[in-house]
Amino acid sequence: MPLRDDADKIRRSELRAERLSAAGPFVVTQLINAPFAAAAYASGMHLDPVIARRTYRTVEPIHAMIYFAPVAHETYQQIGLRGQRMGYFASRSAPMGRVPAEVAVATFYNFNPAVVRRAIPAAWELASPDTILAARLDAADKALRQAWGELVGGPEVEQAAVLARRAAEQACLRPQGRPLFAGHASLAWPDEAHLVLWHAESLLREYRGDGHVSLLLTEGIDPVEALVIHAAAGEAAADAMRLTRAWGDDDWQAAVERLRARGWLEAGDELRLSESGQVHRQSVEDRTDELATWPYEAIGEDGCAQLRLAARPLSRSIVDAGLFFGLPFDGDGDGDGDT
Repeated sequence: MPLRDDADKIRRSELRAERLSAAGPFVVTQLINAPFAAAAYASGMHLDPVIARRTYRTVEPIHAMIYFAPVAHETYQQIGLRGQRMGYFASRSAPMGRVPAEVAVATFYNFNPAVVRRAIPAAWELASPDTILAARLDAADKALRQAWGELVGGPEVEQAAVLARRAAEQACLRPQGRPLFAGHASLAWPDEAHLVLWHAESLLREYRGDGHVSLLLTEGIDPVEALVIHAAAGEAAADAMRLTRAWGDDDWQAAVERLRARGWLEAGDELRLSESGQVHRQSVEDRTDELATWPYEAIGEDGCAQLRLAARPLSRSIVDAGLFFGLPFDGDGDGDGDT
C-alpha cells in the first residue's frame, strides 16, 4: 500500500513540524544546519522523492505567481517591453544575460521557436537584462505584498525563507547540465525575507524544470509531444497548452499521431493516455522527482514538513488573490506533471 505509506510518512513529519513551528526561525536554522543532518544524508539516508515533490508543489505558487500577476505585466511595460510574451521570455531568460533567441528556445523547450524569436533578442534593445531583473523583483515584491498584506513580515514568511534558501543553496552546488537554473543561481540574494523566499523557490523551480527537460530529450519526446502528453493526462486543457505555447493545429495533430503510433494515446477523438502511455509518463514524472530531490536533502524530512506548514497559508493567499493559475492548489502538494 505505497500511497497509504507515503501519506502516513508525510503526516508524521508534519506533526513533528507543528511541534517545532512555535519555536520560531532560530530553531529552524539550527535544525537545518545541524551537523547530524549533513552526516545522515552523506551516509545514505536519502529523502523520499514524494516528500520533495509535495514540498515543491506546496510552495510553487509563491514563485509562479510572477507569470500571472497583472503588476508584473504593467512593470515590464513601464520599462519598454512590448506585450505579455516579451515580458515573460525576457524576464525569465534575463538571468542568463543578453542571450540570443536560440538559447531561449533551447531552455524554454516547449514554446514555438517563432514566438520566442519575436521577443528575443528584440527585448534587449528595449531594456537591459539588469533593468528587466530589477523590474521583475519589484513586481514580485508588489504582488506578494498584495497577496499577503501584513503576513509579509510574519513568522511564516521568515521560517519558510530560511528553509527554502537552504534547499536552494544546496541546489546551487550542482548547476551542471541546468542552464536556466545556472543563470538564476548567478543572481544576488535579495535582503527581505519574502523576496528571499520568492527567489529560493525560483531557483528550485528552474532546477526541477531543467532536469525534466533533460528527461524529455532522453526519452525522445519533442516539445509539442510533451504538451500533448500533459493534456492527455488531464493536467491541462489541450487548447490552452497549444495556444499559450503558440503551436498551430497541424503541429498539434502531427504530435498526436506520432504519440499514437508509439502506443501512448488511446484511439478515438478524445485525447487520453493509453495504459502504456500512463506507465511511461509516470516513469518520467518519477524520475523528474528523483532528479529534483537532492536540494531538499539539505533540510531533511522534518525541514520539508515545516516548510510546507509555513508556506501553505502563503500559497493559499496567492491563489485566493487570483495570482496563480497553474495546477489546482489543494494545499497538500499533490499536483503532478511538468511541462
